Amino acid sequence: MRLSKKFVFRFLFLVIILSAIVGSLSTFTILKFQEKNSDELVKDYYFSENSVQVSPHHIRKGMAKGDDSFILVDLRSEEEYLEEHIVGAVNIPAYKSRYKSAYEDVERIVNSFENLIEENPEKDIIIYCYSIPCMTGSKIGKMLVEHDIYVQKLGIGWNEWR
Repeated sequence: MRLSKKFVFRFLFLVIILSAIVGSLSTFTILKFQEKNSDELVKDYYFSENSVQVSPHHIRKGMAKGDDSFILVDLRSEEEYLEEHIVGAVNIPAYKSRYKSAYEDVERIVNSFENLIEENPEKDIIIYCYSIPCMTGSKIGKMLVEHDIYVQKLGIGWNEWR
């Protein structure tokens, strides 16, 4: 029995169409189950927000009681750090100077944090920069996470602290 070319093409066309439909429905079903509703998104936000952000009031209270379970890291330039900083903070500058970015100096920054953590394995590392709207802390935090280093971020910057 010999099948005609017309029949074979129709059959292949039908198989392709049905495969596309089944694939689309499967993808839609999988994605639908993975979607989060607004309550789940809010829950995720607060879990991440509370695990990353640290209250300045908590830190001030801890400092007043002599709590040494954390290390504050000032990300501003060395020049600015030497002018003034939070008492007890160490400096790992994200900038080599006030005007020159060091975001491309990933190795120096990552190595500095790795050394700090190695010397203080039981302490939380809390970073801060210039002010609340400053993105330096977030950018450095992202850089560190990409190297499996996890830090927290002070809810305010130097301008608000002082």
